[in-house]
Amino acid sequence: MVDAAWMSAHGYSTALRSQYGAAGWLKQPVRRVYQRPRGTLAWQPVVISLQTLLAYDLLVGGLTALELQGFAHYVRRDTPLIQLSGPRKPPTWLDKLLPDTRFIYRNDATLFHTLHASTAPHELEPRHAREGTKQAGMVIQPWGQWNWPLCLSSPERAVLEVLNELPEHESFHQVDMLMEGLSTLSPNRLNPLLADCRSVKVKRLFFFFADRHNHAWLKRLDRKSIDLGKGKRMLVKGGRLDPRYQITVPGDLDGLQ
Repeated sequence: MVDAAWMSAHGYSTALRSQYGAAGWLKQPVRRVYQRPRGTLAWQPVVISLQTLLAYDLLVGGLTALELQGFAHYVRRDTPLIQLSGPRKPPTWLDKLLPDTRFIYRNDATLFHTLHASTAPHELEPRHAREGTKQAGMVIQPWGQWNWPLCLSSPERAVLEVLNELPEHESFHQVDMLMEGLSTLSPNRLNPLLADCRSVKVKRLFFFFADRHNHAWLKRLDRKSIDLGKGKRMLVKGGRLDPRYQITVPGDLDGLQ
């Protein structure tokens, strides 16, 4: 999937694109967007094209990334919801391609100081793939029969992105169920991500839920390097105040009314 600007930059004139279209070598799913006619259009090759061919600094993040990596099995949505994370918005034509799929975008520069998505330097070799060990929040998942590289948030980064959605777009109860199943998170990835995270709310929520489920990785986190800020944070009106992390949470989270 490429746009007209990419075609022009690679020497494909408007006339030549018209000829290719007439010959059936190119399709135009929406205006000024081109693809090879390869079966039914799915969201994965569209996002891979954005990450590689069009060099958008985007990762598949949040619950979408967790689902793709075997977590969040309980999540059920009527319409597929694909979360994209990066410092630059995807093109406006993305929302017109797949009417049965909804894309949401989050600016990851508001969540992380430095560990946000990086520019892919050239086609089909995302920088994420070459710096995966350095950037703890990124993993590559091969997709399709060609094993195209789909760049995802690691589970450790994705759970922080989910926590950033509280309380407006996700529920405490769903996140509590999610955190209960995250027993295999890597402290080597969590430590730099938590230290780099800008959001006091996200970090406090992370430790609140981590304490509730007391996974083995919790004791290997370097709490001294993680700034939890000062003062209270009201996240739920009428909720109860957690005394340790100074955040309000739903009063019925433990079955209490």
